[in-house]
Amino acid sequence: MSAEPAPEPEAPQAPPFILYLDGADHADALNRLTLWVRHLLLPVYAREVTSNAPWCPSWWRHPEAVAQLYGLWMAWQELTAPTAGLSGPAVWHRDHLTHVMTSLRDPNGPFAGCKAGAHRAKEAPQMDPYPA
Repeated sequence: MSAEPAPEPEAPQAPPFILYLDGADHADALNRLTLWVRHLLLPVYAREVTSNAPWCPSWWRHPEAVAQLYGLWMAWQELTAPTAGLSGPAVWHRDHLTHVMTSLRDPNGPFAGCKAGAHRAKEAPQMDPYPA
């Protein structure tokens, strides 16, 4: 009689990306992201707001900003975890932080038109119906 091999442990699953969530799951993910943005990202990495580097105080109302910041936060969690190794934080700075912040703070980026205390939603480009 042969013993059956033990099942292989399942790899931990990454949480779903915020754009795939809805309802309470989306609200919870956005709340956790907001805490990270408010208490770590902005105090440490945000630079002065200018017309050449806008920031919307209601950033969570911009789906593009939410998506980019959530990806940045997910990378932060992975690359600053104890298992990331000593160079993890340097990799996060080099490969993630600068690109996302430059994209968000670009004068033509998602916060174009927003002023301090005044959110302005961007209009999405129009798309013709796809021919069936």
